[in-house]
Amino acid sequence: MPVFVPKEIESGETRVALVPEAVKRLVGLGAEVWIEAGLGASISISDRAYQEAGGQIAPDRQSALGSSDVILRVRKPPENEVSTLKSGCIHVSLLDAFHERDLVRALAAAGVTAIGLEMLPRITIAQKMDVLSSQASLAGYAAVIAAAGTIDRIFPMMMTPAGTLKPVRLFVIGVGVAGLQVIATARRLGARVEAFDTRPAVEEQVQSLGAKFVKVDLGETGQTAQGYARELTPEQLEKQREVMAQHCAKADIVITTAQVFGRKAPLIVTNPMVDQMQPGSVIVDMAVESGGNVECSLPDETVERNGVRVLGLRNLPGRVARHASEMYSNNLGSLLEHFWDKESKIFRIDLSDEILKHCVLTHDGKIVNETIEKLYSA
Repeated sequence: MPVFVPKEIESGETRVALVPEAVKRLVGLGAEVWIEAGLGASISISDRAYQEAGGQIAPDRQSALGSSDVILRVRKPPENEVSTLKSGCIHVSLLDAFHERDLVRALAAAGVTAIGLEMLPRITIAQKMDVLSSQASLAGYAAVIAAAGTIDRIFPMMMTPAGTLKPVRLFVIGVGVAGLQVIATARRLGARVEAFDTRPAVEEQVQSLGAKFVKVDLGETGQTAQGYARELTPEQLEKQREVMAQHCAKADIVITTAQVFGRKAPLIVTNPMVDQMQPGSVIVDMAVESGGNVECSLPDETVERNGVRVLGLRNLPGRVARHASEMYSNNLGSLLEHFWDKESKIFRIDLSDEILKHCVLTHDGKIVNETIEKLYSA
């Protein structure tokens, strides 16, 4: 069963879907693994390293796409490559299915079995395959490092003969996987950290990392069955912003991570809130790719407003691409290994399986994911 890993072609994407260790793992299962020449160049991994792991260099991209049974990527495929794919092949990547209707329909029409990794359920058995969590953790780390490289002061308290420097005050909005890593990294660097989340259940996690949890009485909030924060009502959002404004005004750094699965990110930090912050402060909007939490943030730009620098950084995991690729690769390896039929040496699709029924979007010429099918039919 030929498995092909093409190079990522989206501008600025430095991650790769498989590293040599994972290639060796798949070859050990009996898979025939092909890679596009130069696949690992962005993370300083040579073609020879892939070959030594048992991989083979594909003669060219187009013929490999058209003849392989499994395609592994990080990003979604360009629509002009969908028609190149072999009918019946399995395509595995992040697909952004909630917003890429034309692409998903094209994959169905081409007879491709498309697995959208963002749709993997957050259940115990799927944890080792959860690319969103692994990449979000690295994004949280990278966001803090970006803030540290932008602000004009150091993070920790420092006592010297020349005087005492106060620790940076950092405020985190949204305490999912990314937010928890923001807290952990900022605390390691010596910052004084406060954090807010609409889910009161995360208070204990925040405190265990040495940060202070900011409480706001929003009434009923909670989380989805998958562990994501529920979307707030307009009234709840306004009440949240009132409290957030007070804490943003006192913070040297604000990092926002709030996202609602499958929807546009909620607007949390408004321009008037930015205007209340001290000049020299820094905001990192980690949700800029899904609409942004900060009113004035722009993708891949640093916006300065009244002396406050707002970083709208896309693809934060790509800033630590080597480790991001290793983690993504391990997630993919676990997914393939879990569904690999060792006797016939194929990736077996069983739509009744509790993992695959959530993440398989198209199969046998149809959109088969219930959530996505209902969304597109509405």
